[in-house]
Amino acid sequence: MTPQTPPAAPLRADCIGDSAGGLTFDVAAHGDFGTPLLLLRRRDAEPEDTVSLPLAPAAEGRLRAALPSSVALPEGRWDAYARVFGHEEPRRLVPGVTDLRSLADRTPSGLLGHVAVRIPYATRQGNLTVRSWLRAPHAESGALRLADDGLTVRGRLYGTQLAHGAHAEARARSGTGEGGVRRLELTADRTEFGFTVPYGALEPGDWDLWLRPAGALGPAVRVARLLDDVADKHPVLTYPRTRVRTRCGPAEAGPYYTRDNDLSVSVTALAP
Repeated sequence: MTPQTPPAAPLRADCIGDSAGGLTFDVAAHGDFGTPLLLLRRRDAEPEDTVSLPLAPAAEGRLRAALPSSVALPEGRWDAYARVFGHEEPRRLVPGVTDLRSLADRTPSGLLGHVAVRIPYATRQGNLTVRSWLRAPHAESGALRLADDGLTVRGRLYGTQLAHGAHAEARARSGTGEGGVRRLELTADRTEFGFTVPYGALEPGDWDLWLRPAGALGPAVRVARLLDDVADKHPVLTYPRTRVRTRCGPAEAGPYYTRDNDLSVSVTALAP
């Protein structure tokens, strides 16, 4: 029998984030590289969406690619590959050392009219992927205050102003028409906002939280928490649930972050 060729060792990439939202990738590789590239491919995109970044020698056995914040990366999950030797097929990258300290408590200026966030993370298979958000405008969720009868949200708006008539909304994910929307009063101070979600006014189900900074006729902005270094907050940031009485009877209610780091409220009916 002909011995099988052992699989090539995975290419490892160190990642560093900067406070402006850019990323630097350092790939460990040795040899005659030709014209190496780092490729980011957006998952589930039709047609295939790929961003190519040149890899340049940075030190002995290191190639470096930069993804500056000025390069648009549409919202989604971008799988990372590298092609370092001639015309070989791109190889999936695995994460090395990741330094995202500059992303903690990041406060963008908002002058560009949008907020761009890129967070590298390891998938369940151990590969390197970048989660990207591009929100224009953006409502960043800050402190959450939980009470027995509801949830109070504090946050900051980026990319637009809070105008007369601004308010928040809780929208039933499965609801249609006005019956699936609860209007919530908003407190506003320049770009800072706050609102309270009364659990008793919600039917059982999932309710997504939105901001209407220009009132009912203006844009709707999803409330989310993006400006830190946590790519998936759903399993990390968990909150206690409380028993409440709704118009449909007793229930349990509480906030949670979705897989896209958007803020929602879950209401679950209980047996009377």
